[in-house]
Amino acid sequence: MANNPRTEEKHPTIFNPAILIVIVLMAVIGAMIGVQLITTLGISANTSIVGAVFAMILARIPLRYLVKFKSIHSQNLVQTSISAATFGAASSLMLPIGIPYVLDMPHLITPLFIGVTLAMLVDAVLLYKMFDTKVFPAKGAWPPGIATAEAIKAGDEGGSRAKYLLTGIGIGIVGALLKIPMSAFGVAFIGNIWALTMFGIGLLLRGYSVPLFGIDINELYIPHGFMIGAGIVALVQVIVLIFNKKKKENVQEEEFSKSNKELGQAFGLGFIAYTAIAILLAVMGGLYTDMSIGMLIGFIFFAMLAAFAHELIVGIAAMHAGWFPAFAVALITLIIGILIGFPAEALALLVGFSACTGVAFADMGYDLKTGYILRGNGKDMEFERMGRRNQLFAGFVGFIVAAVVVLLSFEAYFSQGLIPPVDLVYAATIESGISNGIATQLVLWAIPGAILQLLGGSKRQMGILFATGLLLLTPIAGWAVLTGIVLRIIIMKKGKGKYEQQMTITAAGIIAGDAIYSFMNSILKAGK
Repeated sequence: MANNPRTEEKHPTIFNPAILIVIVLMAVIGAMIGVQLITTLGISANTSIVGAVFAMILARIPLRYLVKFKSIHSQNLVQTSISAATFGAASSLMLPIGIPYVLDMPHLITPLFIGVTLAMLVDAVLLYKMFDTKVFPAKGAWPPGIATAEAIKAGDEGGSRAKYLLTGIGIGIVGALLKIPMSAFGVAFIGNIWALTMFGIGLLLRGYSVPLFGIDINELYIPHGFMIGAGIVALVQVIVLIFNKKKKENVQEEEFSKSNKELGQAFGLGFIAYTAIAILLAVMGGLYTDMSIGMLIGFIFFAMLAAFAHELIVGIAAMHAGWFPAFAVALITLIIGILIGFPAEALALLVGFSACTGVAFADMGYDLKTGYILRGNGKDMEFERMGRRNQLFAGFVGFIVAAVVVLLSFEAYFSQGLIPPVDLVYAATIESGISNGIATQLVLWAIPGAILQLLGGSKRQMGILFATGLLLLTPIAGWAVLTGIVLRIIIMKKGKGKYEQQMTITAAGIIAGDAIYSFMNSILKAGK
């Protein structure tokens, strides 16, 4: 079968002219879509499925130069590139540089653009190095990655796999037409039950806090406090995992393709890289003219720590739930920065830098999960490593194309008032400031957030996922997640595990259907 990793001696490479031309073209399309959607609707679409479908169509065109796209691994490279370009252009680049524009600080746009472009590339490298470790295992959920992999496999194999996938796609599209967040429903059949249950409860509490308690928990910064507490504990848990020396190291090597030592090296690289970018931002942004030496050093250290924490939080949420509160977590960084007392220009750079990190990290995780499944779930580690390396290169192509597209287009968009909506929130927060009472609220609610994360441990990530739910105002998604979990438990108990594969493929189809509908609907709205 085509999905057997040993049917191809070497993994397809982006340096093949036919593949390179296609992934560059798809990256340009993806970047343009990302810029259009983030500035008109304030969202970024998952274009992985679109890229995979396009590659499948190419494979069926009877031309000699396109025969390479019959390989599911070539299709994987195409979807990796377009996905990287879309998320990179929208969330990692266009969104951050809109913040100084709104604040009437045009002199900060170029330094921030350079900084976030570098951070985006570092993000991808770090996920590549951390993928299939204790913290970010290849066997983790990464739901959108599973959805894309199942779509490619169904197109390649057909049969019952295609039947279940198409059924799921149909359910996903119908549910999306009825305004139900079907990706949340589909995720419930794939991810960690404990983590997703807390995610669903958090969504419901945020959505119904006013009728239930008579208060809007968001206005009291309760979700933000929860995430601070859970995030600090999660960071400590990761550090403990790195330095936890097991006697049977060979057992770990069987479970993960990368050791604790390699994970520690990735962390070290991240700290060095983010510190260097923070210094670059401070120097190019001219912060040294308005800040004391002590405050400048504090800014550099805090920016580095915030970027790294943001990356881990977004990555963990993305791995377990397929959703991540990137914008909200960046707002937490901004609030803490205001409480510390950083000046407005430093805050603009800080929140832009923080908002950038994590998105490319999560997206690369989805794409590597897709590749991992297509390559046989790690059965041939030599082929798996070749595949991951080529996916990283394909992602880099997507990110570089995204940077070029944003550089050439941002002035035209901004001059027309087309700015990512969340930038207005960040700017308003910087201009209005934060009262000291909020600091008390953050500390107070950080305590239960930390306790919940401790209780769940590093595998369940209950605190992070509960806080993620609290930060998102989508109560119907909470019902969708919890309904899916109940159905999953019933199916597993009645079928005694017999229907697990069919359930996973159908769930992947549901997520794919929701993504396809959301993509097409967003394009139509943006076009109008």
